[in-house]
Amino acid sequence: MIFGRFQWQSLAAHLLLGGFVFAIAGLPLSAQAEHDGELQILLLGDSTTEGSVPRRLKPEGPHLEQVLEHLLAAEDDLPACQVINSSQGGETIRRLLDSGRYERNGAELPGLDYIFIRYGINDRAKIENFVENFPKHFAELCERLRKDHPSAELIPMTVIPFSSEAASEEINNLIRQAAAERHLEVFDIYPRYAQELSKGPNMLNYRRYALDKIPAKYRELVQPFVHGAKVEVMGNELDAILGGLPGWYSDRHPNLAGYNVIADATAKYLAKRLREKQTERASTTQSSPVELSPTK
Repeated sequence: MIFGRFQWQSLAAHLLLGGFVFAIAGLPLSAQAEHDGELQILLLGDSTTEGSVPRRLKPEGPHLEQVLEHLLAAEDDLPACQVINSSQGGETIRRLLDSGRYERNGAELPGLDYIFIRYGINDRAKIENFVENFPKHFAELCERLRKDHPSAELIPMTVIPFSSEAASEEINNLIRQAAAERHLEVFDIYPRYAQELSKGPNMLNYRRYALDKIPAKYRELVQPFVHGAKVEVMGNELDAILGGLPGWYSDRHPNLAGYNVIADATAKYLAKRLREKQTERASTTQSSPVELSPTK
């Protein structure tokens, strides 16, 4: 696949193409693998990375990849970054590989520097023998990424608090195990997201509720929020009226506030890594012997 440069204004609603979300911003500077002079960051994941409902409710965003770009750009000492969000709701690692989506949309992306991998929620729900097979699928994905993007640094992520605490712990322990076997450092986003949830358990998730379960007397009220057969609300606008309905808060997918937590945590993690690399390069340059020209 060949990707040209686009002006930011032309990305008003970010392109959704085959599960890809493209976000391009920043000024050219040096990069490890380098494409268009910017660090290339790829986000691979499921619906908790994709954010399809927030994109539908507020297409202008800013969405996860845009916010991540802005936060990194705000750090004056960091190189310019381009973030590509390749995620799809309901996806497992197995489906990513077997459906051909990775082959179509990810295998030939140019110049990737960092690849964040966040799977596990759907894998646990959908694949057989999850405990045994998930690490194998993770290893297979890493092998493909290593083959197709040898200059990229792979960064596995833990899942966010979505399922029960016990289910999340099982998933995250397997991610740590699989990452350790591949000698990869895990970016543990779970604690930060859980900390933010402690400020309000429903602050970071949107509300999605079946329209036919809304009492008839409120049907006219919810019309502005109806999408298909669902009522979708980004935040707490209707909580005072409908919050007592059974299951009103049951959908735990992030709203824009939730994605901002993910973006902020990711920006802080990546900024630290980038500065460490800058320090390492500076140290290597200073310690390298300088070849002097012979005197006449």
